[in-house]
Amino acid sequence: MTLVFERATVLDCTGRDPQQRMRVQVEDGRIVRIGKADGSVMPRDARVIDCAGRFLMPGLLDAHVHLASTELDEHKEVETPPAVLALRIGKQIEDVLDGGFTTVRDAGGLDWGFKEAVRLGLIRGPRLIISGPFISQTGGHADHRPRTFRPSSEWLSGWSRDSLIADGPAEVRRAAREVLRRGGDQIKVMASGGAASPNDELDHVQYSVEELAAAVDVAHTVSSYVMAHAYGPRAIQNCLKAGVRSIEHGNFLDEETADQMLESGDVFLVPTIITYELLSRLESGNGWTEPNVRKIRQALTGAYDSLGLAYEKGLRIGSGSDVLAGMHRDRGREIACHARVMGAMAAIIASTRTNAELLRLEDEIGTVEEGKRADLIMLNGDPLTDPGLFGEPQNIRMVMMGGLVVKDSDGPLVGLAATQ
Repeated sequence: MTLVFERATVLDCTGRDPQQRMRVQVEDGRIVRIGKADGSVMPRDARVIDCAGRFLMPGLLDAHVHLASTELDEHKEVETPPAVLALRIGKQIEDVLDGGFTTVRDAGGLDWGFKEAVRLGLIRGPRLIISGPFISQTGGHADHRPRTFRPSSEWLSGWSRDSLIADGPAEVRRAAREVLRRGGDQIKVMASGGAASPNDELDHVQYSVEELAAAVDVAHTVSSYVMAHAYGPRAIQNCLKAGVRSIEHGNFLDEETADQMLESGDVFLVPTIITYELLSRLESGNGWTEPNVRKIRQALTGAYDSLGLAYEKGLRIGSGSDVLAGMHRDRGREIACHARVMGAMAAIIASTRTNAELLRLEDEIGTVEEGKRADLIMLNGDPLTDPGLFGEPQNIRMVMMGGLVVKDSDGPLVGLAATQ
């Protein structure tokens, strides 16, 4: 069957202005023709989807998610029955798709089995690019053991907040290989302190250049890369020296470090602002201590300035939400956060074309162009005048992934597929 989107306003995310009254033809899961809706003859078997008054654009990509996060208090997750936890995670994965995100990169904690469940059709979900367990030094950002040792606290959940503690290049190398064994598409390391961790501050530097380089070397053996949690200049500079490709957060980026990122070439910055906006409203409790709340608010103060500096310098800026627990339906609000600094078009491109480049999928997804996979969303309203539209899943009227309609808020098109 051929599916034809007719009279759409196409925002192709190549950087061009929206094109009105367009026809987009989909066959065998791919976009085969884009042209004016000029009344010309349709293919004989075409199913026409009228898009009058609506925008059609690529499916969104989120380059920093934690889909296995179901509780802000991690210890509640450990106490939750595995079956209940799995069902909660499955529901969160489905919500991602309904929000218009057709590809996401999990930044640590999600078991490869959920990726397999999506592939087998057991749950509805986006294309999942997973990092497996985090790699952290002892006492680092992903070392969630309490300071007071109790034998019962030496846990690794296997579902969420799954961490590998490694010290020294040899242990990091072994941990990186373990990540790949567990199905990781890339390797996630913790190169600085973080807001959620109990034992460090945001500006603490974690992992030496030699340790980070060990992870990078392992990633390169399988043509992959390392993504690194890093807030401040020293941590980011260590990552650059080691060959890390994706810098996560970067809230305290300075001009010297931004220049080094630019000189490094194939390096991306993935700001994650909406999570700080949401978490900064919390008070201590529910698993969050006063130091956690303080660090979140500290991170928020630097987030917009760092993004502005990166944009001014011309860095390759992706987009990630980093939302946790009950905030997964808010991930689309990250685009509006970026738009406050970059403008709507650049913010949307960060969440589509640039994220696809980061994930090395730019030949397949990220723009509306002939030959690419038909990952498409249709939405009410003009996202260039109101990027806040992405923050409300009800504005995403239809979602197509690989030529298959997986969400249709207006009619009975779910399950309709453009196949030969």
